[in-house]
Amino acid sequence: MKRIKLCGKPPIRGPNYTPWNFARAWNVLLESARGSTLASGSQVAPTARQSPAPGIRIGKVFGIPIYLHPSWFIIFALITLSLATQFTHQHPSWSQEQHWALGIITSALFFASVVFHELSHSVVALRYKLPVSSITLFVFGGISSIGREPDNARQEFTVAVVGPLSSIFLAGCFYLISRSFQGDQMVKAACDWLWQINWMLGVFNLVPGFPLDGGRVLRAAAWGITGNFARATMIAANSGKAIAYLMILAGIWLAFHGNTVGGLWTAFIGWFLLSAARESYAQVAVRNTLTGVQAADVMTHDIPTVARDISLDDYVHEVLRTGVQAHIVTGAGAPVGFITLNTVRSIPREEWANTSVQAVMLPADRMHSAKPDEPVLNVLERMQGENLAQMPVVSEGHIMGMIARDAILRVLQTRLQVGHLAHQ
Repeated sequence: MKRIKLCGKPPIRGPNYTPWNFARAWNVLLESARGSTLASGSQVAPTARQSPAPGIRIGKVFGIPIYLHPSWFIIFALITLSLATQFTHQHPSWSQEQHWALGIITSALFFASVVFHELSHSVVALRYKLPVSSITLFVFGGISSIGREPDNARQEFTVAVVGPLSSIFLAGCFYLISRSFQGDQMVKAACDWLWQINWMLGVFNLVPGFPLDGGRVLRAAAWGITGNFARATMIAANSGKAIAYLMILAGIWLAFHGNTVGGLWTAFIGWFLLSAARESYAQVAVRNTLTGVQAADVMTHDIPTVARDISLDDYVHEVLRTGVQAHIVTGAGAPVGFITLNTVRSIPREEWANTSVQAVMLPADRMHSAKPDEPVLNVLERMQGENLAQMPVVSEGHIMGMIARDAILRVLQTRLQVGHLAHQ
């Protein structure tokens, strides 16, 4: 077995958690198979890169960045228009400026309520040492990007249930304000709508259909009873699918009985929930399929190397000759860094002849690595979260091989196919 001794201190390893979604991982792996530029095996620099922002950043609360997805502007405009129209019908004596101003303010307060709802999830998650990367407002409301699943059913229940409870709490607050400002029609009109919508938001999120908060509460209960996270997820997903189908049917019925807009919107939300519930099946399938597979089972023992003192021009000629686009950089027979063709692309062409590989490589002490006995699921989580296409496998200071996301895809596809044949 070919071994390359690491020089200096061992590579810095990533944190124990990464932003993770098995359905997203499946899509990333499929993109690897199609040779996309995002994850195309050796065609992508195995160095950490910044993931694209989920939208427009508007601030940070408790260290959590908050973003507006482009689709949010659509729903904000629609809600503002709906509120302005509602206030016009309810209070015709007000001026047009008052109708629109109150519509905008009420809509903004509603989305502030959504942020409060998501912050409640995030704050509790942080208390349990679960990483939270961001909160994003989009067309369906908001989403908290929590880096990994809770450690146990109790954590899952607490993180999930606090969201609906926070919305119900806000409903109570807006109701009390409405009762206290009976003489101020504008404040009362805004708070009447806000307490009702927050109440509806809280109750709707308690519906036991994954991925709604109520579905996660159901999963927590099933997890606590069965002790099996995968089975609990399947139960919650099936419940989510059933509720989604009911919403789609109800939406179609409403659309054909006069409420076209409401019916279509209900059916659209049902379709969204159905898609999310189906993705949870993929999540469980990927988790179960890759369980027991270690990095050593997937890695390749072929470790391409280049000398650190060659020019980028020479390196590109080596890439053209071999077709390999990622290399361990060596000096005095020991690895000193990592370089890929993508790294070279970031350097102006006229500088290639006078720039050495060592000048642009990723130093060895900054390389991420995996252990041979590390579960491939953990490796995939880290590779996805750190935007890595390849990762060296290191044992006791020696590079044992290389692991790539497209290799994990091949293993996943094979095991799924074999499992399918075994059940025929």
